[in-house]
Amino acid sequence: MTDTTRVALVTGAARGIGLATARLFLAEGWRVALLDVEGELLEAAVAAIARPDDTLALTCDLADPVAITAAFAALAARFGRLDALVNNAGTAVFKPLLETTLEEWSRVMAVNLTGPFLTSQAAAALMADHGGGAIVNITSISGIRASTLRVAYGTSKAALAHLTRQQAAELASLGIRVNAVAPGPVDTAMAKAVHSPEIRADYRDAIPLARYGLEEELAQAIVFLCSDKASYITGQILAVDGGFEAAGIGLATLRGERRNR
Repeated sequence: MTDTTRVALVTGAARGIGLATARLFLAEGWRVALLDVEGELLEAAVAAIARPDDTLALTCDLADPVAITAAFAALAARFGRLDALVNNAGTAVFKPLLETTLEEWSRVMAVNLTGPFLTSQAAAALMADHGGGAIVNITSISGIRASTLRVAYGTSKAALAHLTRQQAAELASLGIRVNAVAPGPVDTAMAKAVHSPEIRADYRDAIPLARYGLEEELAQAIVFLCSDKASYITGQILAVDGGFEAAGIGLATLRGERRNR
């Protein structure tokens, strides 16, 4: 009998939003392949999940096309199908435009843009064999709103948003929906490490909901877009950001005026 349990592949799944998404897929009854460049961290995460029959760890650098091909071959051999791909893995260089090297620029583009291009090509072939599926690309609010020190990162994420629309237009005939989630500030371990108290205060002042998002809140949006509940949604960029992208200047001042009344 053919196993009809749905299968998801989540990249950048050793921690943060990717791991939270993998856990939610499992809770929803999916099997999950977790892919990450950090092999030891990934193996530890999969061991902690303790669902060996339903999980597969794939160590892979998304800047390496040969490694991507090998990862998809391993996935197909283990699960035989793919119903959802979450392109979450990413890298960043936080430097001024004039100090960002070509090598740094190229690495960010390779991981954040070319990687999802290649994984989506590989995924589409597997998905088409079972009537279609869903792809969710994780872009960023930095691909919508420009800010300092993010010339490579923000540009790669803006390009990924357009790639999402291209994929949606071209893969629909195969029954594949493609959307993106653009996180705002999220309370990940990385954010906690690099965002100073002053930066965190600035973000809270600029976000209508006045807080960072949670990894689990991003996972809920991602898994929804992969589910049958989103069956007529494709080509969309969903900002999961507490209203950050929608709000203009003056929010902090307005709040201060209200507090002082």
